[in-house]
Amino acid sequence: MSRAGSGVSRLRASIPLREDLVELAGYHSPQVSVEVRLNTNESPFPPPASWLEELVSLARQVEYHRYPDRGYVALRSAVAAHHGVEPEMVFCANGSNEAIQCLLLAYGGPGRTAAVFEPTYALHSHISRLTGTAVHRGWRDGEFAVTRECVDSVLSSSAPAVTFFCSPNNPTGRSEDPEVVGYALASAPGLVVVDEAYGQFGRWSALDLMGDAAGSAGERLVVLRTFSKTWSMAACRLGYLIGPPEVVAACDSVALPYHLNSLTQAAGIAALAHVEEMEERVALIIAERERIERSLTELDVETWSSDANFLLFRPRSMPARVLWEALVEESVLLRDCSSWPGLEGCLRVTVGTAEENTRFLRALARILHALAGPTVDTAAQSTGGQEGGA
Repeated sequence: MSRAGSGVSRLRASIPLREDLVELAGYHSPQVSVEVRLNTNESPFPPPASWLEELVSLARQVEYHRYPDRGYVALRSAVAAHHGVEPEMVFCANGSNEAIQCLLLAYGGPGRTAAVFEPTYALHSHISRLTGTAVHRGWRDGEFAVTRECVDSVLSSSAPAVTFFCSPNNPTGRSEDPEVVGYALASAPGLVVVDEAYGQFGRWSALDLMGDAAGSAGERLVVLRTFSKTWSMAACRLGYLIGPPEVVAACDSVALPYHLNSLTQAAGIAALAHVEEMEERVALIIAERERIERSLTELDVETWSSDANFLLFRPRSMPARVLWEALVEESVLLRDCSSWPGLEGCLRVTVGTAEENTRFLRALARILHALAGPTVDTAAQSTGGQEGGA
């Protein structure tokens, strides 16, 4: 071993990892080389060609020898105008996950608690633990809904500094009940954060509550959004929150200097000029989601209605992992949720293009047919006439 290598080994031995992180695994979505990848809830469509042309033009104007606009003034103003709020109510970040991190750096930490309602987006708990924030878990009911009783139980036993909702909820797909979110907003002692990463697909937005919330309640509601899904910009890593100016200022204070590079800022500004194209894509994805849901109901699986760009389902006749592996053999990749608490035996499929969705449904029907016989023939046939559809 070289002297340098020996020194690294000694350093690792003498400086142990934080005790609260020893058992904590990193967040990741395993990737497998397949032809149809339906496991990460990305948009199946690339951004509009006109957006790319505008971005190339903007990229030529960037002064690369200068730091980016630290206050991302133009982007903040564009996002604010899109939602009809004041710029001081907008905090932009490297994906909505960084916005979550900044919220927890500012309002979480040792001695404070974040509340989540499982099963839900894993990074709410994961980032809480990274910031030294304790996590209190409540549990959704059998239909994956958060009830008032669940809210009461969580709030009374933990007094959370941050209470997370996810609407539509990942990975179950259901929108939160607006009355329950409003009830939590009136009852929770700290911030109420509604993660709307899939909000454009949903039936309502917590942004609607901002005008209704009065007094201290209105000062505690935060809504998260991202450009990764409906805007087809996952590679750009751009998200934001809308909330009280005091919360935005707190997030700005804990964010790293120049945390948004100039190209990402330009990409977001350009995207907001393509709202109509985004809405058309949302409509296409919703139509495909409904087609997948109809087909799943004819197969030997249990499924749940979704308001997002994915669906959760549970095979009845074989272990989920066996089905997942069989689909990989068909070159179709889903998300295996079967080992997650509260989601035993479940898989999640992202809505892809019409062709990708048809290929998934045909592969699923073939696999279940091979195991269960002719009872799934109808479902297998029902996927055949949709090739190239909406």
